[in-house]
Amino acid sequence: MYALARSLLFRLDPETAHGIALGTLDSLHRVRSVKRLVGAPVDDPVELMGLRFANRVGLAAGLDKNADHLDALGELGFGFIEVGTVTPVAQPGNPKPRMFRLAAHEAIINRFGFNNRGVAHLVAQVKKRHYDGVVGINIGKNLTTSVDAALDDYLACLEAVHGVADYVTVNISSPNTPGLRTLQFGAQLDGLLGPIRARSLTLDEHTGRRVPLLVKIAPDMTDEEVALVAGSIERNGFDGVIATNTTVSRDGVQGDPQAEEAGGLSGKPVFEASNRVIRLLREQLPALPIVGVGGIDSGEAAIAKRVAGADLVQLYSGLIYRGPKLVSECAQALKAQ
Repeated sequence: MYALARSLLFRLDPETAHGIALGTLDSLHRVRSVKRLVGAPVDDPVELMGLRFANRVGLAAGLDKNADHLDALGELGFGFIEVGTVTPVAQPGNPKPRMFRLAAHEAIINRFGFNNRGVAHLVAQVKKRHYDGVVGINIGKNLTTSVDAALDDYLACLEAVHGVADYVTVNISSPNTPGLRTLQFGAQLDGLLGPIRARSLTLDEHTGRRVPLLVKIAPDMTDEEVALVAGSIERNGFDGVIATNTTVSRDGVQGDPQAEEAGGLSGKPVFEASNRVIRLLREQLPALPIVGVGGIDSGEAAIAKRVAGADLVQLYSGLIYRGPKLVSECAQALKAQ
């Protein structure tokens, strides 16, 4: 059934197809048909960061930026869902077109630029959820906020989402917000992560509710740069790391008509780059929870992420190419491992 739906959706502009697919999923959710189509979720509980995940397979941030589809997506069998990236103030993102399929490579290039309806809208949506799984919220900075003032945006988002998030991810690795990736290194990274960690501890104390903090990093780093990032994550007491975001590399897709489009590349071509970073992080941070994301398109690929060192995995592009059954396939494979 999904093969037919995909053939129709792939005739449309990718962003239009994305909206139609989510709208259709919402409609199926309203008539209680989603679980009949995808089956029961895989029960493979794991406890990490003080949270109980129903299984090890999550939805990566970016697919549901505003938490508008949280309940419908939850019925696909995910063990956890990450929404966002959200910014303090609503913003339109980059001009369209800004999403491109590289179907021959099962890849996607996007340059959305953190388009979202703002943190107040997202918080209201998360408060209304019926989905009872783990919900992470991915936070970023507004385009008009300078890199020097980025901390203010992250703190504003953290304070807004702390009361409704099961965990919070600090996104410093999108290639589509100018200057953002410069925050991944050296004193700038410590200057960002330290105050965020301090504010989160204060919020935890005031609310009596501990909300784990993660950071999402890019695959486009040397071994030495990964080691520096790992040191900062450890120094600042973060609870986990998501590896990785999209890549600016075009290795493996050269010659594709869409390959020269600006933006971050996701899907199959980023699989090995992501695994490399995961392996390096696991060497540097042997006890820290790692969420592996990038190019997972099968149960075997999910297992490879675990072998590399990931504790949990997330899907995005593979879901678009393979469909909802990928969730249970990956969860079953990891359970059986």
